Amino acid sequence: MLCWLALTLVVLAVGRVLTGPLAGSVGVEENDLARWLAAHRTPGLDTVAEVGTFLGNTLFGVVALALLGAGVAWWRRSWRPLVLVVVVHAALFGDYLLATALDPRDRPPVKILDPGLVPDHSFPSGHTITATVLVGCLLVVVRTWTRWPVAPFLALLLVPPLTMLSRMYQGAHHLSDVLTACAAAVTWLVLVDRAVARPVRDLTG
Repeated sequence: MLCWLALTLVVLAVGRVLTGPLAGSVGVEENDLARWLAAHRTPGLDTVAEVGTFLGNTLFGVVALALLGAGVAWWRRSWRPLVLVVVVHAALFGDYLLATALDPRDRPPVKILDPGLVPDHSFPSGHTITATVLVGCLLVVVRTWTRWPVAPFLALLLVPPLTMLSRMYQGAHHLSDVLTACAAAVTWLVLVDRAVARPVRDLTG
């Protein structure tokens, strides 16, 4: 709990700095980057961005994580896989809700290709959190509760960067929004892995 509170405070502090002292420097540069990306849009890249966005979609992520956690928990007769995915995603989703409420940040000043988004919920990127958590939890589950080799699954590490680039390309988020989301997701996943999954790996060798 204390680790989650500390991570939450860090995320909120980053958001406050980005919307305050750094708004006139980092914010301007990130707006320029958003305009550059918007100026280089193509139909082909639009399609790729739609795929990257879908892979970070909250509903898709929640369903996939629920199936992963519940399925492996039933298969291995252990509550730990389900606890892993629930604790990781629930805590980070809580961070997302707090940050968007307490650190409102306008989205980039370009046409947003993902319609219907709340205009000042740019920080942090929920899609990035979901994509990172989904891939991270899958890798932890494979490593901990199966005898499958992890190497073939490492290609999935390309999914979070794809989602991050897609959200920036679509004009939904700034660079710092996706970077903060990814860093927070990886940090929390590592902490939960050490508490929930690592003891299993230590016992099984």
